[in-house]
Amino acid sequence: MRIINNIQVLSSTILILMLVVISGVNTLTNRMWLALSRTLVPYSRFPLLVGGLLLTIGFGLFANGEPTPLELFDERVRPIFQSEDPSSCVQCHLSSVDLKDYILPSHQQTFASLKAQGLIDLRNPAKSKILKLIQMGEKDSDEGARLIHEKTRKAEHKAFAAWIEACCKDPALVKIPAPESDAWAKPNRPDAVVRHTRKSRVVDSFVRSIWSQRMRCFPCHTPFELDESNPKHLRPIEKVAKFEDQFGQEHAQRLRLFKKSPEETLKHWIERSQRVPEGNYPLINIKEPRRSLILLKPTSKLPEKVNGIQKKASNAHPVSHMGGLKMHVDDQSYKAFFAWLEDYAKVVGGTYQSVEELPRDNWYPSKHMVIIEDAPKEWPDQVRVQLFVHAWDENRSAWEQEPIAFTQNSLTPKRRVAGALFLLRPQGAERAWRPEEETLPDGRYLLKVYVDSKQRLKSQPTAMLSESNFYGQTIVLGPWTKTFKDARKIAGNQFSR
Repeated sequence: MRIINNIQVLSSTILILMLVVISGVNTLTNRMWLALSRTLVPYSRFPLLVGGLLLTIGFGLFANGEPTPLELFDERVRPIFQSEDPSSCVQCHLSSVDLKDYILPSHQQTFASLKAQGLIDLRNPAKSKILKLIQMGEKDSDEGARLIHEKTRKAEHKAFAAWIEACCKDPALVKIPAPESDAWAKPNRPDAVVRHTRKSRVVDSFVRSIWSQRMRCFPCHTPFELDESNPKHLRPIEKVAKFEDQFGQEHAQRLRLFKKSPEETLKHWIERSQRVPEGNYPLINIKEPRRSLILLKPTSKLPEKVNGIQKKASNAHPVSHMGGLKMHVDDQSYKAFFAWLEDYAKVVGGTYQSVEELPRDNWYPSKHMVIIEDAPKEWPDQVRVQLFVHAWDENRSAWEQEPIAFTQNSLTPKRRVAGALFLLRPQGAERAWRPEEETLPDGRYLLKVYVDSKQRLKSQPTAMLSESNFYGQTIVLGPWTKTFKDARKIAGNQFSR
Protein backbone atom coordinates (compact mmCIF):
# COMPACT_ATOMS: atom_id res chain seq x y z
CA MET A 1 0.00 0.00 0.00
CA ARG A 2 2.89 2.36 0.86
CA ILE A 3 4.47 1.65 -2.51
CA ILE A 4 1.23 2.61 -4.26
CA ASN A 5 1.02 5.83 -2.22
CA ASN A 6 4.62 6.67 -3.14
CA ILE A 7 3.83 6.08 -6.77
CA GLN A 8 0.81 8.36 -6.44
CA VAL A 9 2.98 11.10 -4.87
CA LEU A 10 5.56 10.70 -7.60
CA SER A 11 2.88 10.84 -10.25
CA SER A 12 1.42 14.02 -8.72
CA THR A 13 4.88 15.59 -8.71
CA ILE A 14 5.31 14.69 -12.37
CA LEU A 15 1.93 16.25 -13.11
CA ILE A 16 2.98 19.52 -11.43
CA LEU A 17 6.32 19.58 -13.25
CA MET A 18 4.57 18.91 -16.53
CA LEU A 19 2.23 21.82 -15.80
CA VAL A 20 5.11 24.22 -15.13
CA VAL A 21 7.33 23.12 -18.00
CA ILE A 22 4.69 22.56 -20.67
CA SER A 23 2.85 25.77 -19.86
CA GLY A 24 6.04 27.68 -20.53
CA VAL A 25 6.36 26.41 -24.09
CA ASN A 26 3.92 28.78 -25.69
CA THR A 27 0.47 30.29 -25.52
CA LEU A 28 -1.15 27.44 -27.41
CA THR A 29 0.17 24.94 -24.85
CA ASN A 30 -1.36 26.97 -22.03
CA ARG A 31 -4.79 26.73 -23.59
CA MET A 32 -4.35 23.04 -24.25
CA TRP A 33 -3.27 22.42 -20.64
CA LEU A 34 -6.36 24.16 -19.21
CA ALA A 35 -8.70 22.22 -21.44
CA LEU A 36 -6.91 18.96 -20.71
CA SER A 37 -6.82 19.47 -16.94
CA ARG A 38 -10.60 19.95 -16.83
CA THR A 39 -11.13 16.86 -18.95
CA LEU A 40 -8.94 14.70 -16.70
CA VAL A 41 -10.41 15.77 -13.34
CA PRO A 42 -12.77 12.71 -13.15
CA TYR A 43 -9.74 10.45 -13.59
CA SER A 44 -7.69 11.96 -10.76
CA ARG A 45 -8.03 8.66 -8.84
CA PHE A 46 -5.77 7.11 -11.46
CA PRO A 47 -2.66 9.28 -11.31
CA LEU A 48 -0.50 6.75 -13.13
CA LEU A 49 -2.83 6.75 -16.09
CA VAL A 50 -3.12 10.56 -16.15
CA GLY A 51 0.62 11.02 -15.66
CA GLY A 52 1.42 8.69 -18.52
CA LEU A 53 -1.02 10.46 -20.77
CA LEU A 54 0.43 13.89 -19.92
CA LEU A 55 3.97 12.63 -20.40
CA THR A 56 3.03 11.37 -23.85
CA ILE A 57 1.40 14.72 -24.71
CA GLY A 58 4.33 16.64 -23.21
CA PHE A 59 6.90 14.84 -25.31
CA GLY A 60 4.76 15.58 -28.35
CA LEU A 61 4.68 19.26 -27.47
CA PHE A 62 8.41 19.42 -26.92
CA ALA A 63 8.97 17.66 -30.22
CA ASN A 64 7.04 20.54 -31.86
CA GLY A 65 8.12 23.31 -29.46
CA GLU A 66 9.24 25.86 -32.09
CA PRO A 67 6.83 28.81 -32.43
CA THR A 68 4.68 28.72 -35.52
CA PRO A 69 4.76 31.49 -38.17
CA LEU A 70 1.40 32.68 -36.89
CA GLU A 71 2.61 32.86 -33.28
CA LEU A 72 5.77 34.75 -34.27
CA PHE A 73 3.75 37.13 -36.42
CA ASP A 74 1.24 37.82 -33.63
CA GLU A 75 3.87 38.17 -30.91
CA ARG A 76 6.65 40.05 -32.73
CA VAL A 77 5.61 41.41 -36.12
CA ARG A 78 2.04 42.55 -35.54
CA PRO A 79 3.10 44.92 -32.68
CA ILE A 80 5.28 46.77 -35.23
CA PHE A 81 2.26 47.08 -37.52
CA GLN A 82 0.05 48.38 -34.71
CA SER A 83 2.59 50.70 -33.09
CA GLU A 84 2.05 54.46 -33.37
CA ASP A 85 5.80 55.03 -33.16
CA PRO A 86 7.78 55.37 -36.40
CA SER A 87 10.02 52.49 -37.42
CA SER A 88 13.79 52.65 -37.87
CA CYS A 89 13.16 53.62 -41.52
CA VAL A 90 13.11 57.26 -40.39
CA GLN A 91 16.85 57.01 -39.76
CA CYS A 92 17.57 56.80 -43.50
CA HIS A 93 14.38 58.19 -45.04
CA LEU A 94 12.95 61.62 -44.25
CA SER A 95 9.47 60.56 -45.38
CA SER A 96 7.42 58.29 -47.69
CA VAL A 97 8.31 54.90 -46.18
CA ASP A 98 7.82 52.95 -42.94
CA LEU A 99 8.32 49.29 -42.10
CA LYS A 100 4.58 49.14 -41.40
CA ASP A 101 4.02 49.67 -45.12
CA TYR A 102 5.27 46.12 -45.77
CA ILE A 103 2.93 44.40 -43.28
CA LEU A 104 -0.63 43.18 -43.93
CA PRO A 105 -3.25 42.06 -41.35
CA SER A 106 -2.44 38.33 -41.69
CA HIS A 107 0.87 36.49 -41.70
CA GLN A 108 -0.08 34.58 -44.87
CA GLN A 109 -0.85 37.80 -46.79
CA THR A 110 2.31 39.49 -45.54
CA PHE A 111 4.57 36.56 -46.45
CA ALA A 112 3.00 36.16 -49.90
CA SER A 113 3.35 39.88 -50.57
CA LEU A 114 7.01 40.07 -49.51
CA LYS A 115 7.81 36.91 -51.46
CA ALA A 116 6.13 38.28 -54.60
CA GLN A 117 8.23 41.46 -54.36
CA GLY A 118 11.46 39.49 -54.13
CA LEU A 119 12.04 40.63 -50.56
CA ILE A 120 12.31 37.08 -49.17
CA ASP A 121 15.02 34.55 -50.01
CA LEU A 122 13.38 31.11 -49.66
CA ARG A 123 16.71 29.25 -49.90
CA ASN A 124 18.56 31.50 -47.48
CA PRO A 125 16.01 33.36 -45.30
CA ALA A 126 18.74 35.17 -43.34
CA LYS A 127 19.78 36.95 -46.55
CA SER A 128 16.29 38.17 -47.42
CA LYS A 129 16.24 41.67 -48.94
CA ILE A 130 13.74 42.97 -46.38
CA LEU A 131 16.27 42.17 -43.64
CA LYS A 132 19.00 44.00 -45.52
CA LEU A 133 16.72 47.02 -45.86
CA ILE A 134 16.09 47.03 -42.11
CA GLN A 135 19.84 46.95 -41.50
CA MET A 136 20.59 49.87 -43.83
CA GLY A 137 20.78 52.18 -40.84
CA GLU A 138 23.97 50.47 -39.69
CA LYS A 139 25.78 52.11 -42.61
CA ASP A 140 24.70 55.61 -41.59
CA SER A 141 27.73 57.90 -41.24
CA ASP A 142 25.85 59.79 -38.52
CA GLU A 143 26.96 57.96 -35.38
CA GLY A 144 24.37 59.72 -33.24
CA ALA A 145 21.54 58.60 -35.52
CA ARG A 146 22.86 55.03 -35.49
CA LEU A 147 22.82 54.93 -31.70
CA ILE A 148 19.39 56.53 -31.39
CA HIS A 149 17.75 53.97 -33.68
CA GLU A 150 19.92 50.96 -32.82
CA LYS A 151 17.52 49.38 -30.31
CA THR A 152 14.49 49.72 -32.61
CA ARG A 153 16.44 48.50 -35.64
CA LYS A 154 17.75 45.38 -33.87
CA ALA A 155 14.32 44.51 -32.48
CA GLU A 156 12.75 44.83 -35.93
CA HIS A 157 15.47 42.73 -37.53
CA LYS A 158 15.21 39.94 -34.96
CA ALA A 159 11.43 39.86 -35.22
CA PHE A 160 11.37 39.67 -39.00
CA ALA A 161 14.32 37.26 -39.19
CA ALA A 162 12.67 34.76 -36.83
CA TRP A 163 9.30 35.04 -38.55
CA ILE A 164 10.72 34.71 -42.07
CA GLU A 165 12.77 31.66 -41.12
CA ALA A 166 9.67 29.96 -39.67
CA CYS A 167 7.64 30.83 -42.75
CA CYS A 168 10.26 29.38 -45.11
CA LYS A 169 10.05 26.08 -43.22
CA ASP A 170 6.29 25.87 -43.73
CA PRO A 171 5.52 24.17 -47.08
CA ALA A 172 1.98 25.53 -47.12
CA LEU A 173 3.19 29.15 -46.82
CA VAL A 174 5.93 28.66 -49.39
CA LYS A 175 3.36 27.40 -51.91
CA ILE A 176 0.95 30.32 -51.41
CA PRO A 177 0.40 31.87 -54.86
CA ALA A 178 1.68 35.39 -55.41
CA PRO A 179 -0.99 38.08 -55.10
CA GLU A 180 -1.62 40.66 -57.80
CA SER A 181 0.74 43.63 -57.58
CA ASP A 182 -2.03 45.98 -56.45
CA ALA A 183 -2.44 43.78 -53.34
CA TRP A 184 1.22 44.00 -52.31
CA ALA A 185 2.13 45.59 -49.00
CA LYS A 186 4.51 48.42 -49.81
CA PRO A 187 4.82 52.21 -49.54
CA ASN A 188 2.08 54.10 -51.36
CA ARG A 189 4.68 56.11 -53.26
CA PRO A 190 6.72 54.97 -56.29
CA ASP A 191 10.19 53.54 -55.60
CA ALA A 192 11.80 56.62 -57.18
CA VAL A 193 10.02 58.88 -54.66
CA VAL A 194 11.11 56.63 -51.77
CA ARG A 195 14.73 56.77 -52.99
CA HIS A 196 14.46 60.55 -53.36
CA THR A 197 13.64 60.88 -49.65
CA ARG A 198 16.78 59.05 -48.52
CA LYS A 199 18.90 61.18 -46.21
CA SER A 200 22.04 60.29 -48.17
CA ARG A 201 20.47 61.69 -51.36
CA VAL A 202 19.40 64.86 -49.55
CA VAL A 203 22.94 65.33 -48.20
CA ASP A 204 24.47 64.71 -51.64
CA SER A 205 22.18 67.35 -53.11
CA PHE A 206 23.08 69.71 -50.26
CA VAL A 207 26.77 69.27 -51.07
CA ARG A 208 26.28 70.12 -54.73
CA SER A 209 23.80 72.96 -54.28
CA ILE A 210 24.87 74.76 -51.08
CA TRP A 211 28.06 73.37 -49.55
CA SER A 212 29.85 73.94 -52.88
CA GLN A 213 28.94 77.65 -52.65
CA ARG A 214 30.09 78.13 -49.04
CA MET A 215 33.08 80.32 -49.96
CA ARG A 216 30.57 83.07 -50.80
CA CYS A 217 30.19 83.23 -47.02
CA PHE A 218 33.94 83.39 -46.35
CA PRO A 219 35.31 84.22 -43.81
CA CYS A 220 32.61 85.05 -41.26
CA HIS A 221 30.55 81.86 -41.63
CA THR A 222 33.31 79.45 -42.66
CA PRO A 223 35.76 79.24 -39.71
CA PHE A 224 37.16 75.87 -40.80
CA GLU A 225 38.26 77.31 -44.14
CA LEU A 226 40.62 79.81 -42.46
CA ASP A 227 44.27 78.82 -42.71
CA GLU A 228 46.81 80.74 -40.62
CA SER A 229 49.64 79.46 -42.82
CA ASN A 230 48.06 81.05 -45.89
CA PRO A 231 49.20 84.69 -46.29
CA LYS A 232 45.96 85.49 -48.14
CA HIS A 233 43.97 84.54 -45.04
CA LEU A 234 45.71 86.90 -42.60
CA ARG A 235 43.34 89.81 -43.22
CA PRO A 236 40.20 87.64 -43.09
CA ILE A 237 41.42 86.19 -39.77
CA GLU A 238 41.90 89.71 -38.43
CA LYS A 239 38.44 90.67 -39.64
CA VAL A 240 36.83 87.74 -37.82
CA ALA A 241 38.78 88.50 -34.62
CA LYS A 242 37.71 92.16 -34.74
CA PHE A 243 34.09 91.14 -35.20
CA GLU A 244 34.30 88.79 -32.18
CA ASP A 245 35.71 91.62 -30.05
CA GLN A 246 32.95 93.98 -31.17
CA PHE A 247 29.92 91.69 -30.79
CA GLY A 248 31.11 89.00 -28.37
CA GLN A 249 31.86 85.29 -28.55
CA GLU A 250 28.24 84.20 -28.20
CA HIS A 251 27.21 86.11 -31.30
CA ALA A 252 30.32 84.96 -33.15
CA GLN A 253 29.49 81.32 -32.39
CA ARG A 254 26.06 81.72 -33.98
CA LEU A 255 27.74 82.96 -37.15
CA ARG A 256 29.75 79.77 -37.61
CA LEU A 257 27.24 78.19 -39.92
CA PHE A 258 29.49 75.94 -41.97
CA LYS A 259 31.07 73.15 -39.94
CA LYS A 260 33.88 70.73 -40.83
CA SER A 261 31.67 68.59 -43.07
CA PRO A 262 28.44 68.98 -45.02
CA GLU A 263 26.77 66.35 -42.80
CA GLU A 264 27.64 68.28 -39.64
CA THR A 265 26.55 71.52 -41.29
CA LEU A 266 23.16 70.27 -42.37
CA LYS A 267 22.52 68.68 -38.98
CA HIS A 268 23.40 71.98 -37.29
CA TRP A 269 21.09 73.94 -39.58
CA ILE A 270 18.18 71.58 -38.99
CA GLU A 271 18.61 71.74 -35.21
CA ARG A 272 18.86 75.54 -35.20
CA SER A 273 15.79 75.79 -37.40
CA GLN A 274 13.78 73.94 -34.75
CA ARG A 275 14.46 76.52 -32.03
CA VAL A 276 13.96 80.00 -33.41
CA PRO A 277 13.15 83.11 -31.36
CA GLU A 278 9.65 84.38 -31.98
CA GLY A 279 9.46 86.71 -34.94
CA ASN A 280 12.73 85.54 -36.48
CA TYR A 281 13.13 83.48 -39.63
CA PRO A 282 14.62 79.97 -39.34
CA LEU A 283 17.73 79.01 -41.30
CA ILE A 284 15.62 76.41 -43.13
CA ASN A 285 12.01 77.47 -43.45
CA ILE A 286 10.01 74.35 -44.29
CA LYS A 287 6.72 76.22 -44.50
CA GLU A 288 8.09 79.00 -46.72
CA PRO A 289 11.43 78.01 -48.31
CA ARG A 290 11.72 81.48 -49.87
CA ARG A 291 11.78 82.88 -46.30
CA SER A 292 14.70 80.73 -45.16
CA LEU A 293 17.35 82.80 -43.42
CA ILE A 294 20.12 81.01 -45.30
CA LEU A 295 18.61 82.51 -48.46
CA LEU A 296 17.56 85.89 -47.10
CA LYS A 297 20.86 86.79 -45.42
CA PRO A 298 23.25 86.68 -48.40
CA THR A 299 20.74 88.63 -50.52
CA SER A 300 20.28 91.39 -47.90
CA LYS A 301 22.12 94.66 -47.40
CA LEU A 302 24.02 96.00 -44.40
CA PRO A 303 22.00 97.10 -41.35
CA GLU A 304 21.35 100.81 -41.13
CA LYS A 305 23.39 103.17 -39.00
CA VAL A 306 21.94 105.16 -36.12
CA ASN A 307 23.96 108.21 -35.02
CA GLY A 308 26.92 106.86 -36.95
CA ILE A 309 26.77 103.47 -35.22
CA GLN A 310 25.80 100.43 -37.24
CA LYS A 311 22.99 98.38 -35.75
CA LYS A 312 23.16 94.63 -35.29
CA ALA A 313 22.02 92.52 -38.19
CA SER A 314 18.37 91.45 -38.09
CA ASN A 315 17.02 87.90 -38.45
CA ALA A 316 13.45 89.22 -38.62
CA HIS A 317 11.73 91.29 -41.28
CA PRO A 318 13.34 93.32 -42.72
CA VAL A 319 16.42 91.06 -42.72
CA SER A 320 19.84 92.71 -42.80
CA HIS A 321 23.27 91.17 -43.19
CA MET A 322 26.46 92.38 -41.56
CA GLY A 323 28.40 90.97 -44.50
CA GLY A 324 26.30 92.88 -46.99
CA LEU A 325 25.18 91.52 -50.35
CA LYS A 326 26.84 88.18 -51.14
CA MET A 327 24.40 86.77 -53.64
CA HIS A 328 22.04 88.19 -56.23
CA VAL A 329 18.45 86.99 -56.23
CA ASP A 330 18.71 85.98 -59.87
CA ASP A 331 22.13 84.30 -60.03
CA GLN A 332 23.00 80.61 -60.32
CA SER A 333 23.87 80.25 -56.61
CA TYR A 334 20.52 81.68 -55.51
CA LYS A 335 18.82 79.28 -57.89
CA ALA A 336 20.75 76.33 -56.41
CA PHE A 337 20.03 77.40 -52.80
CA PHE A 338 16.35 77.90 -53.51
CA ALA A 339 16.03 74.61 -55.42
CA TRP A 340 17.55 72.64 -52.53
CA LEU A 341 15.42 74.38 -49.88
CA GLU A 342 12.22 73.84 -51.85
CA ASP A 343 13.07 70.18 -52.45
CA TYR A 344 14.00 69.60 -48.79
CA ALA A 345 10.72 71.13 -47.61
CA LYS A 346 8.74 68.84 -49.92
CA VAL A 347 10.73 65.78 -48.86
CA VAL A 348 10.26 66.22 -45.11
CA GLY A 349 6.65 67.24 -45.68
CA GLY A 350 5.93 64.06 -47.66
CA THR A 351 4.60 66.16 -50.52
CA TYR A 352 5.91 64.16 -53.47
CA GLN A 353 3.34 61.67 -54.75
CA SER A 354 4.61 60.79 -58.22
CA VAL A 355 7.82 60.55 -60.22
CA GLU A 356 6.70 63.45 -62.41
CA GLU A 357 6.78 65.79 -59.40
CA LEU A 358 10.42 65.07 -58.57
CA PRO A 359 13.06 67.65 -59.51
CA ARG A 360 15.84 66.36 -61.75
CA ASP A 361 18.42 67.24 -59.07
CA ASN A 362 21.26 66.88 -61.55
CA TRP A 363 23.31 70.04 -61.01
CA TYR A 364 27.05 69.82 -60.35
CA PRO A 365 28.96 73.06 -59.65
CA SER A 366 32.02 74.04 -61.65
CA LYS A 367 34.43 76.96 -61.76
CA HIS A 368 33.82 77.66 -65.45
CA MET A 369 32.77 81.29 -65.85
CA VAL A 370 30.84 82.74 -68.79
CA ILE A 371 30.29 86.48 -69.33
CA ILE A 372 28.02 88.02 -71.93
CA GLU A 373 29.22 91.56 -72.70
CA ASP A 374 27.46 94.37 -74.53
CA ALA A 375 24.09 92.65 -74.31
CA PRO A 376 21.63 93.34 -77.15
CA LYS A 377 19.78 96.62 -76.77
CA GLU A 378 16.38 94.92 -76.87
CA TRP A 379 17.12 93.14 -73.59
CA PRO A 380 15.28 95.04 -70.81
CA ASP A 381 17.28 96.34 -67.84
CA GLN A 382 17.78 93.72 -65.11
CA VAL A 383 16.10 91.03 -67.20
CA ARG A 384 16.90 87.48 -66.15
CA VAL A 385 18.95 85.48 -68.62
CA GLN A 386 19.68 81.75 -68.81
CA LEU A 387 22.51 80.27 -70.85
CA PHE A 388 22.70 76.58 -71.81
CA VAL A 389 25.72 74.69 -73.14
CA HIS A 390 25.26 71.84 -75.64
CA ALA A 391 28.02 69.40 -76.59
CA TRP A 392 28.81 68.24 -80.11
CA ASP A 393 28.01 64.58 -80.82
CA GLU A 394 30.69 63.23 -83.16
CA ASN A 395 28.81 59.99 -83.84
CA ARG A 396 25.68 61.81 -85.00
CA SER A 397 27.46 64.87 -86.36
CA ALA A 398 24.92 67.00 -84.54
CA TRP A 399 24.46 68.96 -81.34
CA GLU A 400 23.18 67.08 -78.31
CA GLN A 401 19.53 67.86 -77.62
CA GLU A 402 20.02 67.85 -73.84
CA PRO A 403 22.28 70.62 -72.45
CA ILE A 404 25.40 69.62 -70.57
CA ALA A 405 25.67 72.82 -68.48
CA PHE A 406 23.80 76.03 -67.64
CA THR A 407 24.02 79.26 -65.70
CA GLN A 408 21.82 82.29 -65.11
CA ASN A 409 21.88 85.85 -63.82
CA SER A 410 20.27 89.22 -64.42
CA LEU A 411 21.48 91.91 -66.76
CA THR A 412 23.62 94.51 -64.95
CA PRO A 413 23.59 98.29 -65.60
CA LYS A 414 26.84 97.72 -67.53
CA ARG A 415 24.91 95.44 -69.90
CA ARG A 416 26.67 92.31 -68.72
CA VAL A 417 25.49 88.85 -67.60
CA ALA A 418 28.01 86.74 -65.68
CA GLY A 419 27.64 83.31 -64.13
CA ALA A 420 29.47 80.14 -63.16
CA LEU A 421 28.34 77.00 -64.93
CA PHE A 422 26.49 74.16 -63.25
CA LEU A 423 27.20 70.94 -65.13
CA LEU A 424 24.13 68.82 -65.81
CA ARG A 425 24.01 65.06 -65.32
CA PRO A 426 22.69 63.37 -68.48
CA GLN A 427 19.22 61.84 -68.25
CA GLY A 428 19.39 58.32 -66.80
CA ALA A 429 23.05 58.56 -65.75
CA GLU A 430 23.89 57.84 -62.12
CA ARG A 431 26.60 60.48 -62.01
CA ALA A 432 28.28 62.39 -64.78
CA TRP A 433 31.15 63.89 -62.80
CA ARG A 434 32.99 63.29 -59.56
CA PRO A 435 33.82 66.27 -57.31
CA GLU A 436 37.44 66.49 -58.52
CA GLU A 437 36.36 66.11 -62.16
CA GLU A 438 33.66 68.76 -62.45
CA THR A 439 34.97 70.25 -65.64
CA LEU A 440 34.10 70.32 -69.31
CA PRO A 441 36.63 68.87 -71.76
CA ASP A 442 38.05 70.98 -74.55
CA GLY A 443 35.97 70.94 -77.67
CA ARG A 444 33.18 72.49 -79.66
CA TYR A 445 30.05 73.73 -77.86
CA LEU A 446 26.80 75.42 -78.72
CA LEU A 447 25.68 78.22 -76.36
CA LYS A 448 21.96 78.97 -76.39
CA VAL A 449 20.57 82.06 -74.64
CA TYR A 450 17.05 82.45 -73.21
CA VAL A 451 15.64 85.78 -72.00
CA ASP A 452 12.94 85.88 -69.30
CA SER A 453 10.96 88.76 -70.77
CA LYS A 454 7.74 87.53 -69.09
CA GLN A 455 9.39 87.31 -65.64
CA ARG A 456 8.60 83.66 -65.13
CA LEU A 457 11.68 83.19 -62.90
CA LYS A 458 10.40 85.81 -60.47
CA SER A 459 7.58 83.53 -59.33
CA GLN A 460 9.34 80.24 -60.19
CA PRO A 461 13.03 80.68 -59.26
CA THR A 462 13.89 77.01 -59.95
CA ALA A 463 12.36 76.92 -63.45
CA MET A 464 14.26 76.40 -66.67
CA LEU A 465 13.17 78.66 -69.51
CA SER A 466 11.56 77.11 -72.59
CA GLU A 467 11.81 77.62 -76.35
CA SER A 468 9.33 80.49 -76.15
CA ASN A 469 12.08 82.42 -74.32
CA PHE A 470 14.84 81.52 -76.81
CA TYR A 471 16.84 84.51 -78.05
CA GLY A 472 19.83 83.18 -79.99
CA GLN A 473 22.89 80.92 -80.10
CA THR A 474 26.59 80.88 -80.88
CA ILE A 475 29.40 78.34 -81.18
CA VAL A 476 32.52 78.41 -79.00
CA LEU A 477 35.77 76.44 -79.31
CA GLY A 478 38.77 75.70 -77.14
CA PRO A 479 39.46 75.03 -73.46
CA TRP A 480 37.32 76.04 -70.48
CA THR A 481 39.12 78.05 -67.81
CA LYS A 482 38.43 78.00 -64.06
CA THR A 483 38.97 81.60 -62.99
CA PHE A 484 36.86 84.75 -63.23
CA LYS A 485 39.84 86.59 -64.68
CA ASP A 486 40.01 84.17 -67.60
CA ALA A 487 36.24 83.76 -67.98
CA ARG A 488 34.88 82.93 -71.41
CA LYS A 489 33.56 86.23 -72.80
CA ILE A 490 30.95 86.48 -75.52
CA ALA A 491 29.70 89.64 -77.16
CA GLY A 492 25.95 90.10 -77.35
CA ASN A 493 26.04 90.49 -81.12
CA GLN A 494 27.49 86.98 -81.52
CA PHE A 495 24.13 85.37 -80.81
CA SER A 496 22.21 84.58 -83.98
CA ARG A 497 18.66 83.35 -84.26
